[in-house]
Amino acid sequence: MKINIKATGLELTPAISDYVHKKLAMVEKYIEGNVQGVVAQVEVAKVTEHHKLGEIFRTDVHLVGDGLDLYTAEETEDIFSSIDKVKDELILQLTRTKGKQQTLARKGGQMIKNALKFGWFRKKK
Repeated sequence: MKINIKATGLELTPAISDYVHKKLAMVEKYIEGNVQGVVAQVEVAKVTEHHKLGEIFRTDVHLVGDGLDLYTAEETEDIFSSIDKVKDELILQLTRTKGKQQTLARKGGQMIKNALKFGWFRKKK
């Protein structure tokens, strides 16, 4: 998986970059198919809005490629916890999409099995 990291409003330190790479490496095992064809667009930012006190950090991740298009974003008071929450949300989304694909395949298979079992395709005498 190729990872592109962009920093907005803060300096992209090697510690942040390594942490993002380490956490997204955990997500790779949940991706079905060609992992090399997937691109992760990651943006870490320091958000400054008038109604929020203190430093607020935002992490956005957009996974694209090989039939995959997932997006998630999180805001917390710590950049590393923001990255952790995004990783957890991505894993949740990947497992949900995998479950939906399997369910649809099984549903279609069950319909074909029932059609053959009960003779819906047999000729009438």
